Amino acid sequence: MSMSSPFEEQNDPLLNDINMTPFIDVMLVLLIVFMITLPVVNHAVKVDLPKASVEKMVQDTQAIDLAISANGDLHWNKEALTESQFFARLDALAAQTTVPDIRLFADRAVEYGRVAWVMTNAQQRGLTKIDFVLQPDKS
Repeated sequence: MSMSSPFEEQNDPLLNDINMTPFIDVMLVLLIVFMITLPVVNHAVKVDLPKASVEKMVQDTQAIDLAISANGDLHWNKEALTESQFFARLDALAAQTTVPDIRLFADRAVEYGRVAWVMTNAQQRGLTKIDFVLQPDKS
């Protein structure tokens, strides 16, 4: 009985290949995990938001200042309006040959539906040049 190593009798060269099976198993598991979680992560509504910075307002004597107060009251160049007067002024403005811009001052507390209603009525009459007036962020 000789005490020799079992490796001494092997005449085969050593194999230096990397065993790819565990690597492939891990990659397949990661692929499955990402395939399952990706729809959950991207479940947000896709909206293409405009990118803009607040610029200093240019004084335009032709522009109409349309303000919507917090309770939804309309003001045309600082003059309070009823809805029928608002419609009449929009019609008169749309009939002009050169349509001025409308600068919309909407209070932060006003309901979105009221702002959308004003914009829709202006758009229906062909008044599409509407600027939103904001205060610059101080932070």
